[in-house]
Amino acid sequence: MSNVSFRLKEPKSSSPTLIYLYFTFRGQTLKYSTGEKIHKDKWNFEKQREKTKQNTISGLNKFLKDLEEECERVYIESIKNGIPTKEFIKQKLNDWINRQNRDDAETGRETSLFDLIERFKTGEILTIDGRVKTSATLKTYVSTYNHLTEFERIKKYPINYDTITLEFFDKFNHYLIDKGISNNSRSKYIKTFKVFMTEAVERELTTNMNFKRKKFNVKRTETEAVYLKDAEILKLYKHDFSNRKGLERVRDLFVLGCYVGLRFSDLSKIKPENVVDIDGRKYIKMITQKTKERVVIPFNPIITEIFKKYKGQIPTPISNQKFNDYIKDIAELAELNETGRLFLSPEKALYDCISAHTARRSFATNLYLSGFPIFDIMKITGHKTEKSFLLYVRVSKEETAKRLSEHINKTWSKKVLRKIG
Repeated sequence: MSNVSFRLKEPKSSSPTLIYLYFTFRGQTLKYSTGEKIHKDKWNFEKQREKTKQNTISGLNKFLKDLEEECERVYIESIKNGIPTKEFIKQKLNDWINRQNRDDAETGRETSLFDLIERFKTGEILTIDGRVKTSATLKTYVSTYNHLTEFERIKKYPINYDTITLEFFDKFNHYLIDKGISNNSRSKYIKTFKVFMTEAVERELTTNMNFKRKKFNVKRTETEAVYLKDAEILKLYKHDFSNRKGLERVRDLFVLGCYVGLRFSDLSKIKPENVVDIDGRKYIKMITQKTKERVVIPFNPIITEIFKKYKGQIPTPISNQKFNDYIKDIAELAELNETGRLFLSPEKALYDCISAHTARRSFATNLYLSGFPIFDIMKITGHKTEKSFLLYVRVSKEETAKRLSEHINKTWSKKVLRKIG
């Protein structure tokens, strides 16, 4: 059984005194200050409410009624996962009161961390340079929010600005691990949470900087991915799919992606008006969806051929998920069967490692291996730093070793060896 009651802090005081909520449950009693004061002469001790005229309800009494209902609601909801702590219920009441004050005209500021995250979820808070967040980013905000609220409810760890410590990090991280969340996904959620806290500091909602500590971090692990060499792209392009037009369109769009380097979301949105003539040569000119970068990409003979084939259009796009399914089948039919391309799964055939994103990765890696300037490639791929770009390209250790071997052969020529001798 549980029970809520209201009492005055100093019932005999001649001055207004604080009203306390007492919540009794399972042998525990929470004493919680409502923050509201009243003179004892205006307090009905029997009804535990402010005295009012008949058939009238004061603003204070409505507040107390709503607070009582919120207390009971929090308890009933949390008891499903075990007996809640007094600290947990207290924090939930604090959050509830903060939400009531959110529209305070004087400050116009959020006082709850979850209130701030709500503004991220709706896209109200823009990027640093004032741009609207992408739908993918908003989905990440929602996913992070869902994990946080579930963690708070199940683990009974109150989440607010003051409770964000290394202890919170450890508990939340272990909670995600227990749910089977991968290392890189955990890294993404922690990174997103730090975005929330950084915004809170910027808005002077908190001075808590524990999230900046070195240990408040999950380091990403490098994922294995393949790229197609130029010869493999041509092999795929030359394979005859004329009797299967659907697969032919997917193949052509993939090959186009290998030579323009755009993300699938941008590749599938190329329009005839994006094709321009500059000094007698054709280019694709557009603003990328994710980074809002202006890119200008020159045609090569195969790009020209594909556009001519589809009368100035790109092959009809399909969903990313269906594209990923079809491109594996297409690569298998084209006999891209090589194994050993993945270090951790050497038995996996090349065709089974390919996805829509392989096209963009192939573009970047092949240009890099050809000796094309890194910073020029980055202008198309949108990478901000050389470090992030080099993590993106997929050059195997064997390929690096071969390039070093070629360098050694050039450097240690017979002529050089004769000089040493």
